[in-house]
Amino acid sequence: MNLSFFDQFMSPHLLGIPLILISLLFPALLLPSPRNRWMTNRISTLQSWFIYTITKQLMTPLNKKGHKWALILSSLMIFLLSINLLGLLPYTFTPTTQLSMNLALAFPLWLATLLTGLRNQPSASLGHLLPEGTPTPLIPALIMIETTSLLIRPLALGVRLTANLTAGHLLIQLISTATAVLFSIMPAISILTACVLLLLTILEVAVAMIQAYVFVLLLSLYLQENI
Repeated sequence: MNLSFFDQFMSPHLLGIPLILISLLFPALLLPSPRNRWMTNRISTLQSWFIYTITKQLMTPLNKKGHKWALILSSLMIFLLSINLLGLLPYTFTPTTQLSMNLALAFPLWLATLLTGLRNQPSASLGHLLPEGTPTPLIPALIMIETTSLLIRPLALGVRLTANLTAGHLLIQLISTATAVLFSIMPAISILTACVLLLLTILEVAVAMIQAYVFVLLLSLYLQENI
């Protein structure tokens, strides 16, 4: 029973072929493609408004140099948001519960922001490792601490997204299992548990949206430090 709770986080296979690529590409199929009359299409208009809102929110803390990243950050936001929400449907697989995938998204983008800063303004980027006015005896220790905190950023991004989604999926499965087991024994308790499950599901929808936004927002803040 304990092992079955974690089976939902295993990458699905068909004839030995991993299906995680299909689950990653599936959200793109849900986006409507523009047509000749796409401005009169309500779905496309809603999609354009949604993308514009996301881009505006992400680009607000950035200066004009950071606006070059608008396409990457907006696409990543929509990608993570679609995967997280689709993963809440029954009998689906959530790729963002895999730490390896989240690190594969976080590390290259974090490294790109770091290299951008080192190329454009190396003095300012390296200056973040040593706060102004630091006493001389504390300089070596602070440089080590700031370097560690800098290098741990991509790990924190990946672990934060993985842990929040994994914990939510486990809670939903535990409470749904309890609801099904208690239905024939204590129907009143089962109904109460079902209400808790409904509230938890609504909370997980909010968590899925917030975690996608936080992931991309932190990347934009890292970018702002280096431009």
